[in-house]
Amino acid sequence: MKKFLLTLGLVSSFAGVAVSQTRPTQPADSTRRVAGATGMQGNAARNTKPKPYTEVITDKAQSKAGFFKTHKVEDKYFFELADSVLGREILVVNRISKAGAEVRSSSGYAGDQIGSAVIMFEKGPDDRIFMRKISYATYSPDSTRSMYQAVQRSNVQAIVAAFNVAAYGPNNKSSVIDITDYLKGENEIFSFSSATGKSRFRLGNFLSDRSYIQNVRSFPQNVEVTTVKTYVLTPPTSGFGAAPAGGASANSALNGSSTIEINSSMVVLPRKPMQPRYFDPRVGYFTVGYTDFDANPQGVKEIQMVKRWRLEPKEKDMAKYKRGELVEPKEPIVFYIDPATPKKWVPYLIAGVNDWQKAFEKAGFKNAIIGKEAPSAKENPNWSLDDARHSAIVYKPSEIPNASGPSISDPRSGEIMESHINWYHNVMKLVRDWYFIQASAIDPRARKMEFSDELMGDLIRFVSSHEVGHTLGLRHNYGSSSTVPVENLRNKKWVEANGHTPSIMDYARFNYVAQPEDNITSKGIYPRIGDYDLWAIEWGYRLLPNAKSAEAEIPILNKMTVAALKNRRHWFGTETNPDDPHSQNEDLGDNAMKASEYGIKNLQRIIAKLPEWTREENQGYESLDNMYGQLTTQFNRYMGHVAKNIGGVYENPKTVEMEGPVYERTPAATQKEAMAFLDRQLFTTPTWLLSPAVLNNTGSNPMLVVSRSQEAVLNRLISNNTLTKLIAGEALDGNSAYRVTDFFTDLNSAIFREVKNKQAIDVYRRNLQKIYVEQLIDLVKPAPAASSSAQVSSRGPVRPTMNIAQSDVLSVAKAELRNINSLIKSAAAGQSDSLSNYHLLDLSDRINDALNPKG
Repeated sequence: MKKFLLTLGLVSSFAGVAVSQTRPTQPADSTRRVAGATGMQGNAARNTKPKPYTEVITDKAQSKAGFFKTHKVEDKYFFELADSVLGREILVVNRISKAGAEVRSSSGYAGDQIGSAVIMFEKGPDDRIFMRKISYATYSPDSTRSMYQAVQRSNVQAIVAAFNVAAYGPNNKSSVIDITDYLKGENEIFSFSSATGKSRFRLGNFLSDRSYIQNVRSFPQNVEVTTVKTYVLTPPTSGFGAAPAGGASANSALNGSSTIEINSSMVVLPRKPMQPRYFDPRVGYFTVGYTDFDANPQGVKEIQMVKRWRLEPKEKDMAKYKRGELVEPKEPIVFYIDPATPKKWVPYLIAGVNDWQKAFEKAGFKNAIIGKEAPSAKENPNWSLDDARHSAIVYKPSEIPNASGPSISDPRSGEIMESHINWYHNVMKLVRDWYFIQASAIDPRARKMEFSDELMGDLIRFVSSHEVGHTLGLRHNYGSSSTVPVENLRNKKWVEANGHTPSIMDYARFNYVAQPEDNITSKGIYPRIGDYDLWAIEWGYRLLPNAKSAEAEIPILNKMTVAALKNRRHWFGTETNPDDPHSQNEDLGDNAMKASEYGIKNLQRIIAKLPEWTREENQGYESLDNMYGQLTTQFNRYMGHVAKNIGGVYENPKTVEMEGPVYERTPAATQKEAMAFLDRQLFTTPTWLLSPAVLNNTGSNPMLVVSRSQEAVLNRLISNNTLTKLIAGEALDGNSAYRVTDFFTDLNSAIFREVKNKQAIDVYRRNLQKIYVEQLIDLVKPAPAASSSAQVSSRGPVRPTMNIAQSDVLSVAKAELRNINSLIKSAAAGQSDSLSNYHLLDLSDRINDALNPKG
């Protein structure tokens, strides 16, 4: 078995008292009780000798057996660590279990994770027990090779705490340590993992006199510690009560305090790690990783292992599994629904979990994942949501309109140990707004502000399935929807049978392409677990019994993947590529222009009915204002989907066994189609967005509504990044490329149409022309210290953007400004509209100043 060697972690702790030259400074309250390092580094500084076991663990002890024994003797807590526990790697996960309203922003609710670490207890000299914090950043797999010894010498694990042995257990086979001060103190293992984590909740200095241990519970594979900790509450960084410029308040104690309850789960990691599965960029999984010093004989190799649950057949069923029969796993994946969840939503959340069962059948397992209602205190008084053996969907009474699916995994193998899905109450507003804007044109149930329980339950089920997918290891697949021909989304039979995207892990909410006359039901509107999801779970969870190592799995999995990707519906499009038009969130179909055209038709239907459908008796116009904002946001999404095609670069990760290139430029015809769409739907003022019935009751500024949409698109188009890609495309594809000169010809024709025709220019078009000219001027006068910058991608090194002064971008931008100036000068003289004339003269002055700067 591979032995992991570990990255050196240096920990510095200062537990002394600062002294000035005039008088001693009193230690902060956070250090008074931990002077001598208790609470931060353990209690070894006391240097006491072990006592007889019965003098320490007296007959007053409240003892609990489990992974290791825990004892409470009056106000002291002890861990009794059997020799078999020493050297075992233990995953510690810290979560907030209770918190006050003052610490909440985007987090601070029960179930929120605030830190994790892997630790190990070991015997030290002089009757001490050391706690080491383990890192898995680097390792060398072969102890017989010289690199192993070199890595080992350079990767000593940090000792983060030392404890005196209070007593040795019966037969000297266990060591008892007093853990009281360390648990209730402030340290990186049983509290926040970093100062940044604390600052997120506005927590400052630790107040030890208001902190204590609530309880310690021991279970067969884990120990649960609950502590109550109090901190100085720091001022907010913005808004009312924010600290003045220059730092925090001089007396932070005046800002009050905040008390939180923290649950720390200590989970023993398996003695033998699960066989890992190496990441493949063609299938979207979350990963854990390390640097391998032996994998590459002439260097190092970054290894990424996918995160997944350990699913294995029962021993008696292995032969059946190998024959291809469905078998139940030894340990199914179980998600409990938080008892605090409103009862009417529980069945939908459970359904969202159970929907994944069919995916695991592709991997050879039946009943592999199960959603359950958590047992009541009467049914099982020992059951706890905080017990790390239980994964759960945790309901949070929060105004945050969101949900998330994090998981905790074994850093040695990627094995997912448990998950607490965050389910915020206000996610219902989020899905209501989505569904109203994307589906009310085709679904009458969505034409009001309060949905029926049935409709809301269906939407909750879809979000539940999506978040569960994350906890199974799956990343977003933004490219999945691009594999569906747009016209299929209007084909009732096809879309109801196949769904509008092959992956529920896509951000492809609802079928906004479908038109009212298509008569498509919810089967063709809602997302569902699709072909990609079934394939991804099969790739990640099917056991390969003949492959005895992760390396041996590689050719088998590659063969499976090459075959699977012959079906485009199995394609994975990452969420991190800024250039690929196929990989976009909130989009649908294989052609953004066609899909957005249909989407706009539905938005036009909705805006005409918006005052009626948002009307609530005895209420004002807040709902109208909110939904108008949602509608314009949806319109802007369509514009962004289209704009990404210009200068687009398709990315298709491949191994050498697969045909075709990895990178391809978006065809010139597609880019011209995108430019024509933007001219028609955006640069030509979208007056349909400016409904008087809406604007007069919301106070929205019509010019801002239009100009913000136009500016966002022009920011993308007239950028160093886009223009550099167009120039690079011409260098690679020659005359078949959509050249940068073609791009500017099309853009100028769209934006300066009235100027060329010597027509009056209305206020919306004047604003558009100003935005465009200012974007070009920004290119001519770039920000100081401009330099090459690399784009970030999870798929490895990415192409940097060229320094604008070293490319044709600056030359082209100047040329376009000269062309525009020439056009303006010839048109201004014949312009009879005074405002249009002032506008053109102003643009000419701006261009002259940019091209001929003074001084």
